[in-house]
Amino acid sequence: MRGIGQDLTVGERIAWYRRRRGMSQEVLAGIVGRTVDWLSKVENNRIDLDRLSVIRSVAGALDVSIGDLVGEPTLLDWNADSGTKTVSALRDALLNYRQLSPFIPGPVAEAPDVAQLRSEVTQVWDAYQASRYGYVVARLPQALAAGQAATQTYEGEDQEQSFALLALTYQAAAVLLTKLGEADLAWIAAERGFTAAQRSGDVVVMGSLFRSVTHTLLSTGRYREAKQLTTDAAAYMQPGLGEATPEYLSVYGTLFLAGSVAAARDEDRSAVRSFLNEADETARRLGHDANHLWTAFGPTNVAIHRVTTAMDLDDVQVAIDLGPRIDTTGLPVERQARHALETARALSAWNRTDEAMAVVLAAEQKAPEQIRHHAISRQLVQNWMRRGRGRPSYQLASLAQRVHVTA
Repeated sequence: MRGIGQDLTVGERIAWYRRRRGMSQEVLAGIVGRTVDWLSKVENNRIDLDRLSVIRSVAGALDVSIGDLVGEPTLLDWNADSGTKTVSALRDALLNYRQLSPFIPGPVAEAPDVAQLRSEVTQVWDAYQASRYGYVVARLPQALAAGQAATQTYEGEDQEQSFALLALTYQAAAVLLTKLGEADLAWIAAERGFTAAQRSGDVVVMGSLFRSVTHTLLSTGRYREAKQLTTDAAAYMQPGLGEATPEYLSVYGTLFLAGSVAAARDEDRSAVRSFLNEADETARRLGHDANHLWTAFGPTNVAIHRVTTAMDLDDVQVAIDLGPRIDTTGLPVERQARHALETARALSAWNRTDEAMAVVLAAEQKAPEQIRHHAISRQLVQNWMRRGRGRPSYQLASLAQRVHVTA
């Protein structure tokens, strides 16, 4: 973030950047097609501004990024898993110029055999889905180096498998960095992963990396491009649907889940319906919830995305009606926690603060690192702290401390 701390709400950040740009409320409100009264209420925390489509519009008018307004990137806490080298070590690994070409001279790490490499990638992804961010960020630099060494050492089928595993490692880096608000680094990881996926010749891995690129486009507010990429990626995979394996179906289906979020943030209701219907049909063909290639795809994840897209379209009633009824216990912890945050966001929008906080606290018990580092958690707590009358409750004050929000 440019010249501003972590302790402001989205509305307060808008006011800060507006003044920095020398803009009046009348001018900014006119640019984004809103009233001055609306903007005043946003800046004074009387309206929660959490729709990313609107935030993108305001960010564009102020010539800042969405991350600047929502308070990203976040500082990843040190813990026993992460040690004291977290995102900086991963940044060094991604920006190592020797990765640009195998013809640049330099030392090459000893290559693990393909089975060992697959085991390392599995451990990283399993930890991500368990919301162990510290563990993932600590293991990724080593896993990337191992994957690169394998692709340079082996030939034939072993090399193709190594490229596939390297692509999935880059994808793990991209999804984690997206969660932490490191959009530029996430894009580098997704792009490198896509290149490795192409070298693997594996259509399923290619589809998985298409999804990763879609998420990085989402994180930078490029919703229309993300929506189009969904259509293009689906067309790429469609010829293989006739004999699709469960893994193939899972990757294909998740393309539409990511696309539905892009469409919702682009305020394209028709595309949202189309993408969710395609995902639902694919989930029915799969027949059950599964986690092939760490997609967590199935009927429940489709239902989760109906809630997410409803919130992005400001259909709060739909989200409140559906969200609390979805049983996510069969899904990975990461999915459970993410849905909990969306449900809490819906409840909070209707001033059901106590219920919303209970949902967040329950999710924190399962996924403390995810809840404490997610922008939605911070925005919710900031709004609750600002809106409360008098001293906050012990529960809220303690939660605020854990998510690094001050009164």
